Amino acid sequence: MHYSDIEKAFSPARLKSYLVACGDNHLTALILYRHNNKLCQKFYGTLAIFEVVLRNAINEHFKSYFADPDWIRHQLVPGGMLENNPQRLAVEKIINQLDKTGLYSNDRVVSSVSFGFWTHLFSRRPFALGGQSILHIFPSRTKGLGQRAIYNELQQIKTFRNRIAHHEAICFDACKEKSTASARRIYSLIIKYIQFLNYHENQLFFGFNVLPVNILNKIDKVKTSR
Repeated sequence: MHYSDIEKAFSPARLKSYLVACGDNHLTALILYRHNNKLCQKFYGTLAIFEVVLRNAINEHFKSYFADPDWIRHQLVPGGMLENNPQRLAVEKIINQLDKTGLYSNDRVVSSVSFGFWTHLFSRRPFALGGQSILHIFPSRTKGLGQRAIYNELQQIKTFRNRIAHHEAICFDACKEKSTASARRIYSLIIKYIQFLNYHENQLFFGFNVLPVNILNKIDKVKTSR
C-alpha cells in the first residue's frame, strides 16, 4: 500500500505525531507506528491481569469491611462510599441491566465496571468513607506510602491503560518526543503494586512476555528528526 492509502485508513491526525517525530519520513513513521501497536498489544495482557487482581482484592476487602457481599449496590445510596464515584451512573445502569435479565450478582458487577471505578476508591473522599481501610489490600506496600501517593500512581497506570484502550501512542513523552521511558516506568509501577498485593510477578505473569524489551529497544533505535 502507498502511504496515502495507509493515511486514509488510519487518518492523517493519527499518523501526524509519528510523521513529525520522524522528520516527514513516511517509511520511518510507519515503522514507529507499528512498533507502538506491538507495544500496546504486549502491555494489554499485563494490564488486564493487573486490573483483575486489583479489583478482586478490593472487592474481597470491602465485602468483609462492610460485612456485605453486595457492598457495591448498597454503597451507591446517598451517604454511601460510592455516592460520588464518577462511574456511579454507569454502575447503576449495569446493575439495572443485570436485574432485568435475572443475571445479577456481585461478581458480575465487579467484572463489568471500569478500571476508573476502582482507582477512584483510593481518592480522598471514598478513602475516608471506607474507614481509611483500603490500603490493607497491600500488605507488602512500602512503609510510609500513603493514600495520596498510591492514588496518584494508580491514576498514572489508569491513564496509560486508557491510552492503549483508545489506540493512542505510548511511545512519546509529554513533549511528543519519541521515548520509551513512560512505558518502562508504568511497567515498574505495575510490578510494584503486584508485589504490594503479595504476589510474585514471575508466577502471576507466567508465560507472558510482560516487558517486551525487544520492542522497546526497537523504538529507541528508530531515528527521528529531533
